[in-house]
Amino acid sequence: MNKTLRQRAILESLKHGTFASQDDLQRLLRKRGFKVGQATLSRDIRDLNLSKTHHGYSLPQNESGVAVALPPVSRLVREFVLGVRSAQNLLVVKTIVGSAQPVAAALDEADWPEVVGTIAGDDTILIVCPDKEEAHRLARRIEEMLS
Repeated sequence: MNKTLRQRAILESLKHGTFASQDDLQRLLRKRGFKVGQATLSRDIRDLNLSKTHHGYSLPQNESGVAVALPPVSRLVREFVLGVRSAQNLLVVKTIVGSAQPVAAALDEADWPEVVGTIAGDDTILIVCPDKEEAHRLARRIEEMLS
């Protein structure tokens, strides 16, 4: 999988706490669908400027986070989205395992008027739209990216 998505997954995981070792972080990434070796993980840790404390790896001190640019939403949709279904003003988007959160983050960052907000699991995204018409418009937009 893509370096940017893997690093984004690391950052999202660290927002919820620290990791005592690279092995712990590697296991978490594996659960999210990322196969990563120790050398690659070490480079990611260096690239993200993570701190190693007595509690484990964490985001750098005195920073709100490390900016990692996501690929364009159209690319993420093409690569990871399997399908989309609407239900009133809601959309349910199915992705490959471990890809829902980066796709949802890209949708949120795109700041489209059809998206009120997203909730992402491991392989499913719930998108809340202002109304049924906006949901249908967004579903068509996503389906066009899949074509």
